[in-house]
Amino acid sequence: MDSASIGWIGAVIIGGLAGWIASNFMKSDTGILMNVLLGIVGAAIASGLLGLVGVSFGGWLGYLIAGFIGACILIGGARVIRA
Repeated sequence: MDSASIGWIGAVIIGGLAGWIASNFMKSDTGILMNVLLGIVGAAIASGLLGLVGVSFGGWLGYLIAGFIGACILIGGARVIRA
């Protein structure tokens, strides 16, 4: 395996964990695939938003934190739209 594929595998695992933590924290009933998507997309969104104010995360722990924050934002946004 090359380093790029390991990076993607790590992103999926950490994104899934971040999405799962966020869905439990927000009391949301989402499936495994949605947890992974929420974590990965959430990490990208949170990293972008926090980057605007000068905050950056590094490493797998930073990606997990950013994924959690972003997934919570996405879950909250979905609730507002559905309401």
